[in-house]
Amino acid sequence: MFPSHIFKAYDIRGLNEELSPELARALGRALVEFLRSKNIKLIGREIAIGRDMRPNSPKLAEALARGVRESGVDIVDVGLCTTPLFNFCVANFDRFAGGVMVTASHNPAEYNGFKITLSGGVPVGKNSGMDELRALTEKYLNNDAPTGENIGQTSAFDPLPSYLERVFSLVSPRDLKPLKIVIDAGNGMAKATMPALVAKTPFQVEYLFLEPDGSFPNHEANPLKTETLQVLQAKVLEVGADFGLALDGDGDRIGLVDEKGEVVEASFVGALVGLEVLKHHPGALMLYDLRSSKIVPEVWVKAGGQVAKSEVGHALVKKQMRASGAAYGSELSLHLYFGDMYNIESPELALLYFARLLIKENKTMSELTAPLKKYWHSGEMNFKVQNASVVMARIEDEYKKYSSEISHLDGLWMGFDWGWFSVRSSNTEPVLRLNLEASTKTVMNEKVAEVSSLIQK
Repeated sequence: MFPSHIFKAYDIRGLNEELSPELARALGRALVEFLRSKNIKLIGREIAIGRDMRPNSPKLAEALARGVRESGVDIVDVGLCTTPLFNFCVANFDRFAGGVMVTASHNPAEYNGFKITLSGGVPVGKNSGMDELRALTEKYLNNDAPTGENIGQTSAFDPLPSYLERVFSLVSPRDLKPLKIVIDAGNGMAKATMPALVAKTPFQVEYLFLEPDGSFPNHEANPLKTETLQVLQAKVLEVGADFGLALDGDGDRIGLVDEKGEVVEASFVGALVGLEVLKHHPGALMLYDLRSSKIVPEVWVKAGGQVAKSEVGHALVKKQMRASGAAYGSELSLHLYFGDMYNIESPELALLYFARLLIKENKTMSELTAPLKKYWHSGEMNFKVQNASVVMARIEDEYKKYSSEISHLDGLWMGFDWGWFSVRSSNTEPVLRLNLEASTKTVMNEKVAEVSSLIQK
């Protein structure tokens, strides 16, 4: 049967056995038809294809390219790259009508997938073409006879020099001083960008697991899981580093460890980088996903920024950034989006912002984060429920008389004099997700137990 479930809200992702070369080829043909249906100019333009280091990525990338070429469109092979580098390539160069990155991002080795980006860096996701692509892919998979028309050509392209030029236009090497940094690449794709960036700085960098290896032999490449940061924490202490940085498999998420070897909370990571963005864009609109700590909008407003909540998921945040003209977006999943980089993630730019902040403030990372430890955040909790909408309606009915603010931007968000909570359906798993924050640990634990009980009732 056609694996329709792999077409997610933000990308296409599934187990390796669900992703055949035949499906990839059908997706290539579907993408060309989709672009033509949207009146996106294809004559004289190309489709970029990049990939990560997973064992079956080359095979999927070649089958995808075949489908595009059979539809009469030329392919540009970007090769092994990070997702931010690939997205910059598609956004920055008008020669590209769109592109596909073959990757399963932070997922374990048994997964792979496709992230699709249109001209200008616009991602394809929920309500922006994913349903159409799914239907077209299924059509071509069931009718896989080659068209035999206008076979396209393939060429190669390296966007790294242009990418680094853009990053250093925002943070000059002249603003940087020697810092000792540990970077955990997690055997993902960071080698495609980080060493070239570091070579242009005065930093002393020690790498962990830099060699790309899609079997992830050392640990899962997902900095959101704090257990994956243990080696980084130990190394930071061992070498006396100023901080440590961890990346996920395709290099679009970052985790941070301070000089004491402590993991920096995800909300704090986004908040600190946002302060540097505001130095470039005084008074700018800044987006934070509605699961983030209240400290994020508080510090940005204090620094002169305007703030607004965003939905969860990269395709949705980027869409809101384009519509609102926001300069920056921060997600609790450790995705950070920069208006100066076509609304895409850039861990390389984030690294330079962290360094510049330490240097200008003349403080340690733990000193920078200490004032942010004002509230108690529960972290994300998952619950399997039969009917998420019914559960959320019951919760809203129970708490609405006590709430000072209610939002349905993404699920249910409710604010109170003691704090807030967010309950939303996952876009990637059949679960209901709860995040809650309060002014004290005692209240947080009480409210978590209270809301959890209502969810499970």
